[in-house]
Amino acid sequence: MNLTKKPGEERRLCAEVVIELRSRAERQEANREQVEICVAILSRLLQAVDPLYLSQNFIEPLQRGLNHQDDTVKLLAMGQVGRIIENSDGLTQVVNSQELINQIIQCIGAEKISVSKELIVEVASVSALSLEYCAKSGFIALLIGELTGDDILVRATAIEMVTTLAHSLHGRQYLARQGVVDQISNMIIGAETDPFASFYLPGLVKFFGNLAVVDSPQQVCECYPAFLNKVFEMVEGQDPTLVGVALDTLGILGSNAEGKQVLHKTEQQTDDLLGLTESWFCSFSNQPVELFKSISAQPFPELHCSALRVFTAIASQPWGQKKMIDTPGFVEFILDRSVGPTKECKDAKYEVVKALANSKTTAEIFGNQQYLSVRTYLREGPYYVKAVSSVAVEGAE
Repeated sequence: MNLTKKPGEERRLCAEVVIELRSRAERQEANREQVEICVAILSRLLQAVDPLYLSQNFIEPLQRGLNHQDDTVKLLAMGQVGRIIENSDGLTQVVNSQELINQIIQCIGAEKISVSKELIVEVASVSALSLEYCAKSGFIALLIGELTGDDILVRATAIEMVTTLAHSLHGRQYLARQGVVDQISNMIIGAETDPFASFYLPGLVKFFGNLAVVDSPQQVCECYPAFLNKVFEMVEGQDPTLVGVALDTLGILGSNAEGKQVLHKTEQQTDDLLGLTESWFCSFSNQPVELFKSISAQPFPELHCSALRVFTAIASQPWGQKKMIDTPGFVEFILDRSVGPTKECKDAKYEVVKALANSKTTAEIFGNQQYLSVRTYLREGPYYVKAVSSVAVEGAE
């Protein structure tokens, strides 16, 4: 059989191949456009569908969407699963569908879609059984591994997700068994020599702050002293973000009697809880009110609001009111609406004023004139603006 071809035949075959390749490319492009149009239409339609109805009637289509070759379809499906798990009954439907969970996990492994990681953490937080299934899939091990990865941003995201998992009792127990809590404590210690620590250190501190809220502040601080030491170190630092996180954490720890006692442990103990709180507050500085007032004066809303929350915490206590009135310019500062122009800042300042106005000892300590100014501010609200009257002058342009 003669396999040789004439030059004309070769050119014809090449032309046919080119035409076929071009035709396939055009079909693929047309398919992509069709997919994009369908995703756009479905996105609008599905937003109008009740999430519980989706969970009861569209689990299988969602599974197919998660297995689609186009990422936009996967993201559409993941977004709808996210809506479903916000509903308690819908979340149960997802947890009971091991195939759906498996598809979500495969999306993580194949495409690294971050939203799927968040959904898996939400599912794992529901029950010990759902956590066990997610752990068997290898996802939890992957997440723990990312805590110490080279990518700082991935590390910060992993810390946030682990913190979410720690909100549940079975999640905390699992993390403790796996040594993750000890690992995060060691990360806080190691952060001192890491030039990029500011990217993920707030997450580490928030992790232990959340543990202190749901567990015992005393147990957390005694078992992991590096956490509390770092918080005090951050308060005295120059990074406004870290200072804000530290102040919020101290506010959380000091929100109950046990936390106050923990914070007071390095000082002389007393049975008087008010005296304990006062001595803890004074340990920050010789002029603690002035210190937090100067922090709030910095052009960072987070710092401003955090310092105001400290003032709110002491505003209902007589010793706190005495320190406020003894600080020159404090009352004028707290009644000045032009300081801290954002809504969050105005709301935070209003909480300080409300605490002062509702205290039975403010009138005596502040004096009648200052107390009336506080009551007036409370009555007018956080967003009050004085009307500016103008007088027309004849002949003026």
